[in-house]
Amino acid sequence: MRVIADLHVHGRYSRASSSQMNLFEISRYSQIKGLNLVGTGDFTQPDWLKEAKQLLTPDADTGLFRIADKPDAQTRFMLTAEVCTIFDYKGTSKKIHHVILSPNFEVVEQLNERLSLFGDLTSDGRPTLNMTAPQLVEEVMNISDWNMVFPAHAWTPWFSIFGAFSGFNSVDDCYQDMTKHIHAIETGLSSDPAMNWRLSTLDRFTLLSNSDCHSFWPWRIGREANVFELSNYTYNQIIDTIKTNDPTRLKFTIETDPAYGKYHWTGHRNCNVSYSPSEATKFANICPVCRRRLTKGVEQRVEELADRPFDFKRENVPTFMHLLPLSEIISTVFGVDTPSTQTVWNKYHTLINKFGNEYSVLIDASQEALASVVDLPLAETIVKVREGVFNVTPGYDGVYGKLILDTPYLSTVKIKSTTKRVQQLNMSDFW
Repeated sequence: MRVIADLHVHGRYSRASSSQMNLFEISRYSQIKGLNLVGTGDFTQPDWLKEAKQLLTPDADTGLFRIADKPDAQTRFMLTAEVCTIFDYKGTSKKIHHVILSPNFEVVEQLNERLSLFGDLTSDGRPTLNMTAPQLVEEVMNISDWNMVFPAHAWTPWFSIFGAFSGFNSVDDCYQDMTKHIHAIETGLSSDPAMNWRLSTLDRFTLLSNSDCHSFWPWRIGREANVFELSNYTYNQIIDTIKTNDPTRLKFTIETDPAYGKYHWTGHRNCNVSYSPSEATKFANICPVCRRRLTKGVEQRVEELADRPFDFKRENVPTFMHLLPLSEIISTVFGVDTPSTQTVWNKYHTLINKFGNEYSVLIDASQEALASVVDLPLAETIVKVREGVFNVTPGYDGVYGKLILDTPYLSTVKIKSTTKRVQQLNMSDFW
C-alpha cells in the first residue's frame, strides 16, 4: 500500500496558528492534498491532547488513528509532537527543535508526565524544555522503545541541530551517547536530500521531509511529505522503515525546491539583500547596508560542513522529487501576490474536483488533461514544475523564495532551477 505521510504539523494551540488548524480541518485538507497519513502535532499540549483523545479512535486495520465519527475518511493520524530544548554546551547556549513520534495515548501520557518536569507544557503547542538533547532522548526512549526522536528542520539558522546561530557541527555532538537512538533527520524546506548527501557523517540517517505546518492555513499541510510502499500499514512498520532507511519501503520524499525555503540563501530581510554562499563570503557575512551580521543561509551552512562535491549522488537510498505547492503555482501564473484569493482558489478547486487531490494534479495529470479544465499557461507551468524546468528566486532571512515566470502568464523559455539536483526520480517508476 502506498502511504503519503506528513509527520510534522501543528495545531491551533501553537503560536502563529489559528482555530482552523483543528483535527477536522487537518483531516479534510490532508485528503485534498492526497495525504493518507498525517501527524497530530502538539501531543504535549494538554488541551490539544484532550481534543485528540475525544475525537480520534484507533483504526482496526492499522493501529493508527482516525476521526471517530468519520469512518469513511481516508486520513489516518500518528501521534506526534515538536519540542524545543534549551541548554548550555561548552559555554554556549543551544536551542534545538526535535520531532517525537509515539505509538498510543498511554505512552504519550506517560511521556508528558516526565516532560512536564522540564517546562510548562500548557504554554505552547511546541513547548520549551530546560533539558539537554541527550536528556530528552533518554526520557523519551525510557518510556517506550517504539517512540522515535529526530531533529526538526535540521538546517534552519535558529533552533536546529546544524543551525548557524545555535546549532552543532555533528549529530554526535548534539545527542552524545543518545545518538544511538537517532535514526533520522528532517531536512526542512531550505534543504533537500542531495544537499544532505554532501555530508558523509549523515549517511547513517534516514532523510525525512515534512511540512512543519506552523500556519494559519491548513492548506500548507503536505508541502513536503514522505512516500512509503508498505505491505503492512502500521505504526511499527513505519518506524521500522525509518530505522532501516529501506528504499524498497520508503520510496522517496516530496520536496519543495530548496530555494523556495525562507532560509536558503544568506541575507538581511530588512535591508532587502541576499547572497549566494560565495557572495556572502566575499562580504565576510557582513551586511553592506547596515554593517550587521547577515543571517547565514542553509546553502552556505551546508558548504561549511560538506566533505563531498555539489553533485555527489548516493546509491541504494530513498530518492526525492521537487514540487511547489499548487496554490503557489496558480498565484504566480496569474500574477497574484498571495494564494489567499478567490482567483487562486477557483482554479485550485477546479483542478481538485477533476483529478481528486493536489498530488494527482502535480504528479499524475498530463498537460492535455490539465488544459481541458484550466488555462493552457497554468497547465504548462504545472508540468514544467513537475519536470524541474523552472526557476526560483532563493528565499532568505525569513522571506520565502518565489517561482519566476518571464510574464505573469507563462514563460515559454526553459530555464533550469537554481537548485536542480541529482537523482530526482522518474515518477513512472512509482506512480
